[in-house]
Amino acid sequence: KHSTVLAYSEGLHGKWMFSEIRAVFSRRYLLQNTGLEVFMANRTSVMFNFPDQATVKRVVYSLPRVGVGTSYGLPQARRISLATPRQLFKSSPTEYLMFLNTIAGRSYNDLNQYPVFPWVLTNFESEELDLTLPGNFRDLSKPIGALHPKRAVFSAERYDTWEEDGTPPHHYGSLYSTANTTLLWMLRIEPFTTFFLNANENQFDHPDRAFSGIARAWRNCQRDTADVKELIPEFYYLPEMFVNSSGFELGQREDGTPVSDIELPAWAKKPEDFVRINRMALESEFVSCQLHQWIDLIFGYKQRGPEAVRALNVFHFLSYEGSVTLDTITDSAQRQLMETQIQACGQTPSQLLIEPHPPRSSAMHLCFLPQSPLMFKDQMQQDVIMVLKFPSNSPVTHVAANTLPHLSVPAAVTVTCSRLFAVNRWHNTVGLRGAPGYSLEQAHHLPIEMDPLIANNSGVSKRQITDLVDQSIQINTHCFVVTADNRYILVCGFWDKSFRVYSTETGKLTQIVFGHWDVVTCLARSESYIGGDCYIVSGSRDATLLLWYWSGRHHIIGDNPNNSDYPAPRAVLTGHDHEVVCVSVCAELGLVISGAKEGPCLVHTITGDLLRALEGPELCLRPRLISVSSEGHCVICYERGRFCNFSINGKLLAQMEVNDSTRAILLSSDGQNLVTGGDNGVVEVWQACDFKQLYIYPGCDAGIRAPWTCLTTRGG
Repeated sequence: KHSTVLAYSEGLHGKWMFSEIRAVFSRRYLLQNTGLEVFMANRTSVMFNFPDQATVKRVVYSLPRVGVGTSYGLPQARRISLATPRQLFKSSPTEYLMFLNTIAGRSYNDLNQYPVFPWVLTNFESEELDLTLPGNFRDLSKPIGALHPKRAVFSAERYDTWEEDGTPPHHYGSLYSTANTTLLWMLRIEPFTTFFLNANENQFDHPDRAFSGIARAWRNCQRDTADVKELIPEFYYLPEMFVNSSGFELGQREDGTPVSDIELPAWAKKPEDFVRINRMALESEFVSCQLHQWIDLIFGYKQRGPEAVRALNVFHFLSYEGSVTLDTITDSAQRQLMETQIQACGQTPSQLLIEPHPPRSSAMHLCFLPQSPLMFKDQMQQDVIMVLKFPSNSPVTHVAANTLPHLSVPAAVTVTCSRLFAVNRWHNTVGLRGAPGYSLEQAHHLPIEMDPLIANNSGVSKRQITDLVDQSIQINTHCFVVTADNRYILVCGFWDKSFRVYSTETGKLTQIVFGHWDVVTCLARSESYIGGDCYIVSGSRDATLLLWYWSGRHHIIGDNPNNSDYPAPRAVLTGHDHEVVCVSVCAELGLVISGAKEGPCLVHTITGDLLRALEGPELCLRPRLISVSSEGHCVICYERGRFCNFSINGKLLAQMEVNDSTRAILLSSDGQNLVTGGDNGVVEVWQACDFKQLYIYPGCDAGIRAPWTCLTTRGG
């Protein structure tokens, strides 16, 4: 529990979210001459368990700077690697639950310190669930053991009348998260099934104690004085955990009902519905407004001390960090007994706060696309704020709107089919009515300013990419990638089988990258982290894809400026039989999804391993467009306007057929909404889970070729 753990991973730090691609410790090594245990989690990461802080410091200063907090807004620096949990919390601008779990010592790789998430719903009986009714939500200011009035009285009396010698009083004997409860939740999927059997003499639990239904589990933690279980993150993203896909014989309950798949609430027809709605509840405004109170209980000032007593939130003393120092116990039998007790009662996270956590900022005033279907209820009077018409006879085919305020040049970069690009300054005024810092003066400013070099026709040559492309290449949105800082454009399709990097400021060629045996047909960029590092994927007519590393520090492909002429790809992805036509990459999930001219779409890891093929229905044969969310949803548009939505584990969730003119799609980062556009000039918004149409924007006078966030342009 109290050893310092350092996780070091090459490149970007992805998170393995889904059971079938979960990184699991499989081998244990011993570093010679150090006595350090090394666990091999996967090909790119190693976990070390060090004996003391001095050793940690020596190792940290011997390694390259590790980005342990880059995905949480922390700099990639050694001081961050050595910071305490409380220091990490104060340094980061984020308040995400996974961030709190991570810096408080919770890990997917430790069953006894598994990440903990809250129950947020209380209604598991209704046919329909209204997420606008407060009565459907749990009171997050109280621990699980104090939600039911009678059990709260029982817990308070137990604490007040405690008489056992040698053990401090507590309200509950076990924690809201233990190795056993984690295994009970995840019993139906490997490797947790094997872990459970190994820990229980190769037998499953009694059927009446097994996790068999959502509503039953909620009732138990309201009535059973020994059950104070909170949830784990998988309840919000992993529908596979609710299905007994391996057909394990889990027995029958006393009423004769066999235990197999998890019984879902009436308002969820399938596991994907439950996960989606449960996540919507977690991210709802009602939960956001009181989540800080739950954080106070689990990670904050109500975790221990007088405030914990008042909140009925005291657990067995062995569950708290610092309650015992195992290294001082010389008797091996006594130490083993103590470790067994700690494992049984669970381990609290590190305490991050000793004062009340501030309420989470409300996000209801933001209307950036895409967030929620609610965004259409409070529309501005005009759907089209403004129109930019570029002095070009060539239509806009690519739009990249990198408009975050911290950028030196927030802009929407547009590229036409003739490869004329424009850097159009973004003023961050759209959708900010009521936001902090918003003024009435901003209402009179246009949200976007046309590139002055294009508007004045004074620097068109500077904005034109004139290098010759292969004559057989059809210029489309897949031929371009813009870096997250708007400073560089990557272009493919050249006759010499390269793709190239150009400066948006000067228009000059800065790098030529070779690697394929035929013409490069498509490019994609992953999300970027602090510093601008990201992955670039190139697809080619040679039926392969190459994964490259973009250095935000050096502004080149590769991380060695002295070898920028000959960068090497991080991985070669194979499996297609035909020309690759579309690709999407997600660094957060560590996945690349690609489609060829014919055949199924393929899912690879960023290390090059082929995970699976996404097989569409009979008529879904030729993929043209792919969009992937950070939550693992994948929407594929095939020829003739056919759409499929897959889970990352290959399950077909929904399909539809629309107008064959679709040329552009965009899936929201949470995977909830899909935006499509095509030759008819109409932008449509769909609910991705079932392809229900949510909204249609008024038609443009030209085809839609590249939507990006909420920005579309004439001919674009």
